Amino acid sequence: MRIACIHQGWELYGSDRSFAESVAALREAYPDAEIEVVLPRPGPILDILQPHASRILFEPLWILRRKALLRLATVDVPRLPVAVLRALRRIQSFDLVYVNTSVIVDYALAARFSRDRTILHIHEIPEGLALKILGRLIGWSRSELIFNSKATRDAFDDPKSVLTHVVYNGVEGPDTPLPVTYDGSRPLRVLLLGRINRIKGQEVLLDAIADMPAAGRERLEVRIVGSAFESNEPERDLRERIERFGLRDRVTLLPFMPDPSEHYAWADVVTVPSRRPESLGRVAIEAMAWGRPVIASAIGGLTEVVEVGRTGWTLPPGDPQALKAVLLEVLENPARLAPLAAAGRLRYEKLFSRDAVSATIGRIVGQKLARRGIVGAFGLRAEQGAAE
Repeated sequence: MRIACIHQGWELYGSDRSFAESVAALREAYPDAEIEVVLPRPGPILDILQPHASRILFEPLWILRRKALLRLATVDVPRLPVAVLRALRRIQSFDLVYVNTSVIVDYALAARFSRDRTILHIHEIPEGLALKILGRLIGWSRSELIFNSKATRDAFDDPKSVLTHVVYNGVEGPDTPLPVTYDGSRPLRVLLLGRINRIKGQEVLLDAIADMPAAGRERLEVRIVGSAFESNEPERDLRERIERFGLRDRVTLLPFMPDPSEHYAWADVVTVPSRRPESLGRVAIEAMAWGRPVIASAIGGLTEVVEVGRTGWTLPPGDPQALKAVLLEVLENPARLAPLAAAGRLRYEKLFSRDAVSATIGRIVGQKLARRGIVGAFGLRAEQGAAE
């Protein structure tokens, strides 16, 4: 069996890890398959892909990115037909092609001509013009679709003309959660982990802390962990904001790390104050896996991850006053954290663990292959080989 897996990234942020976990799920379901992974360039993701991929190739994918729209619509247009033809040849030479996200334009276009072989896994909630473009793109593809949350599916108006599934991202967490140690006798450790951009809400957290009474602010230690994409300007702006608010002694800004385990181990609570819709909210899931209550925006897929009052808090997006109120509440009532952490870990194990999601991905792929008679053919070959 030949399976191709296509991804638009090369780093180790949430979408990259989700892709690697899907490749691992396919390897687990089909241990003897030839699995070819296609990326636009080398990067840190290779370390977690190599154990599961038969080979990894690097090709110039036609990726729809907000900052590159002008270039894509002008100087890059002539290379699109070549990219689509290359994608179509790969699709037609594999039993299954798994395309991670809708922004890989060449594969979404090519999928229309071999849609019985393709699955598009949608991980983003675009807005405005991008939503219209990507909505039409996945509609054109006529491919089977996996959405990573109900919120993501709803953003694309729940396509009725093709087969769709909602499968939450499977996140590999620690075997057991860490204990809750905060009792009010030391500063509360607050973590915000994610790419520095207009979506993640780092400035919302800073505004909330800056507006706290001095006595409350001095009882906090805050880590903001992450890096910007292909530009250091957002990081520079964030550092200037920290200095302007006089928060240098309270807030530490740290670069992205491929393995964030030490930050979850350090934290008492994890904030996800996203200003724009998250398609799901991997950081919130990882926090629950580690036994860390979550303070998240009530937007997008985050409302499917966090159970209000049971595993954490949800707040109006872009509302530093609401975030400030929750932080003050935790400072005054540390005993709330332990039951929230325990319930969060149970929710993670039930809905978001790698094992639970891997089984679902394997089932969807198996059903797709079976509709083309492939699984039966391979199974028959395997039985004949064993008999001989």
